[in-house]
Amino acid sequence: MDQSTRALLDNLRSDDANARYAAYMALLAATEQPVDWAYEAWDELLAMTRDANNHRRAIATQLLCNLALSDPRQRMLKDFDKVLAVTHDKMFVTARHTLQALWKVGTAGPKQKKLVIDRLAGRFAECAVEKNCTLIRYDIIVDLRHLYDAAPDEKIRRKSLELIETEPDLKYRKKYATVWKH
Repeated sequence: MDQSTRALLDNLRSDDANARYAAYMALLAATEQPVDWAYEAWDELLAMTRDANNHRRAIATQLLCNLALSDPRQRMLKDFDKVLAVTHDKMFVTARHTLQALWKVGTAGPKQKKLVIDRLAGRFAECAVEKNCTLIRYDIIVDLRHLYDAAPDEKIRRKSLELIETEPDLKYRKKYATVWKH
């Protein structure tokens, strides 16, 4: 890993919100493509998913989702549930940022795609008792749409439509369905 990447990773732990955000944005942009330093940062980011600071938790999960493209050893298959756990974060904004990034893992390969679809379907069902259930469900449907757009597969669309049909409230069923109209 080069020194500038190391400095950016170090700045993710900064108490200076501006420095932390700048580092996050630079690393997010860098990880849109495969990088050769993924495993040098992996454990550090995984540990950060349990950081006391909710901003750091959200940053870590989003970067890990992006790093799935740089994961030839397929570590994400065993670590995905640790990332998914942050969708239950006590800070809803952190949970939501994590949830909205999960689809990226599915673009890394067929095993990752299946894992994401299965876990999102499970999360859709289990969130029925949560305070922000309708937002969570909407984000899951959007995740599946993003995954479909990035890696078209009719199974993704069918699963999403099946999930929508399980929504008991017609108003929300219609809202979720709009994701598939364009």
